[in-house]
Amino acid sequence: SNKSKTLIKKETVIPADLPLVQELGATLREWIQIWHKLYVDNKSTLFRNVQQMTYCLIEYRSQIVSGTLPKDDLVDLKKKVTAKIDYGNRILDLDLVVRDEAGNTLDPDCTSTVSLFRAHEAASRSIDERIQEEKVSRSKNGIRPSVLQGLSNFVCNIGEDAELLVSIYDPDQSEFISENFFVRWDSTGMPKEIEKLNNLPALFTDLSSSDLIRPRLFLVCQIIRVGSMELKEGKKHTGGLRRPFGVAVMDITDILLPGDVAQVQKDYPHLVDRATTIVRKMGFPEIILPGNVRNDIYVTLLQGEFDRGKKKTPKNVEVIMSVLDDDGNAMENALYPGAGYDGITEYKSVIYYQVKQPCWNETIKVAIAIEDVCRCHLRLIFRHRSSQDSRDKSEKPFGMAFVKLMKSDGTTLRDGRHDLIVYKKKTEDAKTYLNLPGTLAEVEDKERQTGKQFHHTGVIPVTKDSFLISTLTCSTKLTQNVDLLGLLNWRSNPEELGQILQRLMEVDGGEIVKFLQDTLDALFSIMMETSEEDTYDTLVFNALVFIISLIGDIKFQHFNPVLETYINKHFSATLAYNCLQLQYCRSHICPWHNAQFHGSLLFLSLLDWHLPTVTVCLTMRFPSLCVDCRDILLPLLTDQLSGQLDDHSNKPDHEACVQLLSTVLDMLDRKDVVSGGRLRGYKHSRKLLTGHYVACMTAVLKQMDAVHFAHYISTFKTRQDIIDFLMETFIMFKDLMGNVFPSDWMIMNLLQMRVFLRAINQFSDVLNMHFLDPSYFHQQLWDNYFHLTVAFLTHKSLQLESFSQEKRNKILNKYGDMRKVTGFKIRDMWYNLGPHKMKFIPSMVGPILEVTLVPEPDLRKATLPIFFDMMQCEHHFSPNHTFQTFENELITKLDQEVEGGRGDKQYKILLEKTLLDHCRRHRYLSQSGEELAHLLSSLLENLLAYRTITHDESPEHRMSCTVNVLNFYKEKKREDIYIRYLYKLRDLHLDCENYTEAAYTLLLHAELLEVGTSFMWEKAIEMSKQLAKMYENQMFDFEELSLLLKQQAQYFENIMHAMRPQPEYFAVGYYGHGFPSFLRNKLFIYRGKEYEWLEDFSLKLLSQFPNAVRMPSTSPPGDNIYNSPSQHIQCFTVKPVLKLPQQFKEKGVPEQILNYYRSNEVEQFQYSRPFRKGEKQPDNEFATMWIERTTYITAYLFPGILKWFEVKSVSVEEISPLENAVEAMELANEKLSNLVQQQACDRSLAVHPLSMMLNGIVDPAVQGGFANYEKAFFIEKYVQEHPEDLERIEILKHLIALQIPLLDEGIRIHGEKATEQLKPLHNRIVTCFQDLREKVEKHYGVITLVSVFHLKHSEMDNKKMVLIEQWAAMKGAVWCRSTVWGQYLPQGDLAGTMAVQNLNTQPFCYLHARPSHLDNISFESKLFAFHSGFLGSYLFFILH
Repeated sequence: SNKSKTLIKKETVIPADLPLVQELGATLREWIQIWHKLYVDNKSTLFRNVQQMTYCLIEYRSQIVSGTLPKDDLVDLKKKVTAKIDYGNRILDLDLVVRDEAGNTLDPDCTSTVSLFRAHEAASRSIDERIQEEKVSRSKNGIRPSVLQGLSNFVCNIGEDAELLVSIYDPDQSEFISENFFVRWDSTGMPKEIEKLNNLPALFTDLSSSDLIRPRLFLVCQIIRVGSMELKEGKKHTGGLRRPFGVAVMDITDILLPGDVAQVQKDYPHLVDRATTIVRKMGFPEIILPGNVRNDIYVTLLQGEFDRGKKKTPKNVEVIMSVLDDDGNAMENALYPGAGYDGITEYKSVIYYQVKQPCWNETIKVAIAIEDVCRCHLRLIFRHRSSQDSRDKSEKPFGMAFVKLMKSDGTTLRDGRHDLIVYKKKTEDAKTYLNLPGTLAEVEDKERQTGKQFHHTGVIPVTKDSFLISTLTCSTKLTQNVDLLGLLNWRSNPEELGQILQRLMEVDGGEIVKFLQDTLDALFSIMMETSEEDTYDTLVFNALVFIISLIGDIKFQHFNPVLETYINKHFSATLAYNCLQLQYCRSHICPWHNAQFHGSLLFLSLLDWHLPTVTVCLTMRFPSLCVDCRDILLPLLTDQLSGQLDDHSNKPDHEACVQLLSTVLDMLDRKDVVSGGRLRGYKHSRKLLTGHYVACMTAVLKQMDAVHFAHYISTFKTRQDIIDFLMETFIMFKDLMGNVFPSDWMIMNLLQMRVFLRAINQFSDVLNMHFLDPSYFHQQLWDNYFHLTVAFLTHKSLQLESFSQEKRNKILNKYGDMRKVTGFKIRDMWYNLGPHKMKFIPSMVGPILEVTLVPEPDLRKATLPIFFDMMQCEHHFSPNHTFQTFENELITKLDQEVEGGRGDKQYKILLEKTLLDHCRRHRYLSQSGEELAHLLSSLLENLLAYRTITHDESPEHRMSCTVNVLNFYKEKKREDIYIRYLYKLRDLHLDCENYTEAAYTLLLHAELLEVGTSFMWEKAIEMSKQLAKMYENQMFDFEELSLLLKQQAQYFENIMHAMRPQPEYFAVGYYGHGFPSFLRNKLFIYRGKEYEWLEDFSLKLLSQFPNAVRMPSTSPPGDNIYNSPSQHIQCFTVKPVLKLPQQFKEKGVPEQILNYYRSNEVEQFQYSRPFRKGEKQPDNEFATMWIERTTYITAYLFPGILKWFEVKSVSVEEISPLENAVEAMELANEKLSNLVQQQACDRSLAVHPLSMMLNGIVDPAVQGGFANYEKAFFIEKYVQEHPEDLERIEILKHLIALQIPLLDEGIRIHGEKATEQLKPLHNRIVTCFQDLREKVEKHYGVITLVSVFHLKHSEMDNKKMVLIEQWAAMKGAVWCRSTVWGQYLPQGDLAGTMAVQNLNTQPFCYLHARPSHLDNISFESKLFAFHSGFLGSYLFFILH
């Protein structure tokens, strides 16, 4: 009934399950979706891992829900559950969950920002440690891979003996990673040792987990033939020569056995027995357990270059290697060509037939007793081998080289390549040649030590030959590090023990862990043998702490078992316990344990000792500190922090500062301020330290309310200070959003975004309050604000549609949709702009489009009307009352955004509806606005269809959609986008081999080029002149010549009268190793299109490198950018520098001719960056505004065969504020003069540009350029401080005075051309000019512009030249006619000269009128002669 009404209440369902059970359910739902996708993508390994973890979580959930577990078991199970969830989230790239000690998820609203950051750090580190522990556990349990190879037979019809060398090879690194498995085969096709037939197993071991991740591993078998030089029958041939024969390869990437030797023997006893040959890796395994002793030196014969001498062909070189002691005695059986056979005393290399630069790449293992290494060396004999036995016997060794295995400082021969010196073979006496240098490196060391060039004076001559070897030492007893060797042999040099212990902590960690047991033994020996005095106790203790912390590093965590084994089985230094305990106590006793807080001096002295520790100590030592005490402590802390961070003389301790700052903020965020806790210190990478500071900044902003923000803004003294602060803050916020914390730190990232949003809203009020008034409006500040808010709204961390439903719900419940709040604020701030909106059209069209494309209905409805407002603004303010600029920009950006994946059908419908609703209600936009709405709807329909079909299997469908899009752009005459789709269609045709259709597609572009306009008339004239000579002198085709000359005349006419736009130039730097080598870390200059915007050019550039990051700064990048593995692009506009052709120099050249050379035939470009130097003057910024001008010179002139050329040289200079002012005035005068000339010459030109320029100079509301110069440079204080600038000050004054006659002439022309609508403006210009003229002429003199005769060039005859001379004579000067530089010669007592160009001989010349030329002229009336080439007349300036 009507009387009864049903009241529907919205119910909130509160789950009855435990929070952990709820989290388990949400996690399982999220994992199941990923699990399904892994199955579809055939990622089997990860699929099985997720399956196992999912089943495990389901079992855990059942146990928790059952309610039968005891309390202790439930606590343990909770830890397992949270660990499993966190681990699974990490390997699935899901968000990190932060918890308290009980395993409960932390609430960011109830947790301080700093604590939340630390919780993220701890959780992330805990997961990393667990992943690393699993790797170590696998390694410890025998997951170190091995390769078991069984050689059954070798079938190859060689007919001679053979040697097989089997080893593991990494094809991507081009290196062998194991030693050789060596097998000898006889000529009958049987093993040399017949008992090994079908029984030649080999186990390649010691491989590490790093070898597991190699993309590919190959088993390579090299076959060496042992016999004659060539396979020929005959008894006279030399035998026993090792010759290359063949190679066999097998991919073994996926057939590695798990475990080391012991593990494989245990798991596979039927495959591995005592007869199996063990082949070791050339290098150490991941873990070197105590007791594992190894002492192998691997020598690889790389390559050589040998002079043929008297022979007609290159030598057949055989290298004979042996190990000798200092007396020249050979070390028996010290060389091992491979595992599986006993050692040999002499190794002979393979022989390459008649090769000048043979490359052997043969590796031999040298194994000798450790005590013999110091007195042994390698000797290599080089001998030519002949194929004929009789000749071979007469061949003697032609060269010899050697290298010592141990250096003079006791370290082993370093790993790597060694360029050996090849001596002539003259003697067998080792003592003779061991005194000589063995390698080029030894020669260089000796030259560095003596400072003189080394001259060989030994008894053994040096040959021109060269030989290269490489060595690798795998020894647990021999080190290549001098500092580590000093520790191991400390007893031989006890007086330097202190320095030895200090230098130990500079040794590379990888070298220490290899000798871990020996290093620890040495340290404990020092501690025990020097126990009577505690001189070295602290140093030893510090060294032990350093080594233990080294093992704790993730990089060396797999050595934990080694340390444990050492402690349990090998550590027997009983006397060291007392020393260790004593040092531990000393290091942990607080130095201020009896101190009382008596005042700030004591506190600051402690603070200097260790900042964060003092803070924690105070909170724990003095728990009764109240709010009053905090008010005393806080200023002291902040002052000390400021002093530390602002101290540029010393490098500040950033880590200590951030620890202190975060501790203070954490305390301030807590209700119970006096409670304390222990502060832990961690090693931070630079990125983590940055994150710590950002967390502190977020904590500060989070605790600030509106009153705090208002108070902070009020502390700025000037409006410029507020601008600087807001500009820096907006840029910083934009850089920090989502770029500091890891992407899986969802809670931390969202907290940061929420805090930033609150701050941005506060800054919005500041903009509205201080920078909306026309007098104080700051366009760049507003522009930065809009770009920040758009970047915030479109940030990936806020795009809810890209997340799973579970994650989306979490974010909405906790933070809401921050995009809507930001979008509404952008809308309000846009409408607040009022008359300033036109300044942001079209620059803000693209950013607003990004906002409207976000798929959130309310946001779209709120922001789409901004487009109508832009249309309305442009229609109102544009001269022809259209919105063409807005329309073109919107079409361009819409094409880019939709092709990039944004936009949908709902957006198309809503955009059309919104524009139609608003336009139909508008008096003037109803028709044009409706047309635009339908046009955009049609465009979106085509673009969405094109995007949808791009992945379609049917190329015909893709072609049809492409044609629809390009036809649309052709109708709209958007050639730039039209051409882009033409080439997309061309590529589709080529993929389908439709070559005819592809050609017709390109023909469409050619047709555009035919009707296109080329403005290179100078080049056309140049080419036509060459063609004219051919017509006239060779082909005698006068009809064609006539047509050509008419065309040439038209080119000259175009140069003087046609308007032609100039191209823009951009500097582009490609930095980082992510770019290909031809771009990497290079700078280029690009020639852009006419009127091309930097943003459009940058977007086009970045589209070629989608992974590249655009650098916000124009400063040269640092080493971190140069060496970065990623891609960084720097792009900014540069100005070409005019390079005047020789024929135009020192002549009066019309501006129209010069304009071409300002942007063409240029190779020099400049970029000017303003910066402040000296103390800032708030009332006048010009006094300290310097210019850093960078000049770039390219490899070739522009234009050329490319649109870009590389920069070959860069130079930088600094322009002083006064020089900058002179340049600015010169440029302003030049622009004004050129515009006045153009307006006077061509009366058909629109007068609006002249109106704007004149009004901009004379209107006091906007004028003020030289008023600022007066306050900055014309004051007595500046003149006294800068007497060297007097000349430039006078120049600046003359330039200011020179502007008056130019303005006068311009205003005269403007009055003649002004329409009735412009009369009020003209009258205002005249009024303002009168005031300006009176002021300038009073202070800087009068320059009168007198039009003398207004003679055309053709009218300049001798009679009129005489009139000019007479006029000059009346002014107290004599005009000298000559073919060289003339002079005005003052009459009477007047002294001084002024150089000018003779008008009689060069009627087109420009008469220099720079005031600097008048410095020596003392008479009152100074004559300027100025030729106006554009007007074809002579104009004279007279300065009174």
